[in-house]
Amino acid sequence: MDFVLSGVAACGACLFTNPLEVVKTRMQLQGELKSRGSYSVHYRNVFHAFYTIGKVDGLLGLQKGLVPALYYQFFMNGVRLGSYAIIESSGHIHTNGRVSGVKTTLAGAVAGVVGAVMGSPIYLVKTHLQSQSTSSIAVGHQYQHQGMMHALSVIYRQHGIVGLWRGSSAAVPRVSIGSAAQLSTFSSSKELVMDLQVFPEDSWLVALSAGMISSVVVVLAMTPFDVVSTRLYNQPVDHLGKGQLYKGFTDCFSKTLKKEGLAGLYKGLGASYFRLGPHTILSLFFWDELRKLYWKATHILMATSSRKTHHVIKLE
Repeated sequence: MDFVLSGVAACGACLFTNPLEVVKTRMQLQGELKSRGSYSVHYRNVFHAFYTIGKVDGLLGLQKGLVPALYYQFFMNGVRLGSYAIIESSGHIHTNGRVSGVKTTLAGAVAGVVGAVMGSPIYLVKTHLQSQSTSSIAVGHQYQHQGMMHALSVIYRQHGIVGLWRGSSAAVPRVSIGSAAQLSTFSSSKELVMDLQVFPEDSWLVALSAGMISSVVVVLAMTPFDVVSTRLYNQPVDHLGKGQLYKGFTDCFSKTLKKEGLAGLYKGLGASYFRLGPHTILSLFFWDELRKLYWKATHILMATSSRKTHHVIKLE
């Protein structure tokens, strides 16, 4: 049930944040491997990108890749948050009754790696679909997929099962670092907010406050890896399925740094926060609240069952 609740929570957040994911993907691909001033700037900032995509691609353009995004959130975050919930409930993240920073970081990283590997083919397709646009505002390589299933079948036919996991070399560090930052800071922040007694212990504001603190750390730690991941997934490939721009994670990281500087690795930082911030807050908030509702319902059912059993025994 932890896996299901985690997946549902992530999908709930995705419905609100997918347009920001489209904007973030476009901004990260804009000016790829080009020095500043040598390319056309279609998206000046987050708000301009929203306006431009909505005007040229239509309002539905802002929800491109929604289907694979929902699948990805359900499976990847279902596995990631579900694994972490099991580790947490087993008491492995505590030392002497307190949340351990080292243990939560390691638990978050392990849960992130498992989720990243499983969800990589869907993330690949999601990136392709979200980067597709009208030629006048196109950035990065343009695939011509007609939908999620069409994209998966084309990639499989051309490059086999290995082709579906192309780019996973960047997905593992991206999600493991992001997951470690997110889950460790969320657990620690939640404990801090409860210790300060700013809100009642069972209040939804505790999870919301912890999610807001966590989101800042996640964006700063994750954005460079997110840029590299987006570019590796979206790059054109030859007939053997090998990337034509980058050989792998390290090559992409070093080329981006060399050509575009440190700012290149933080491209779309504003879009990343506007997307990752609300997504982190909403997914962690939904996750925490759904778990509380589930355990309350379980306890009520158990209590009702116990009373019925006791009543039957008395009658006998």
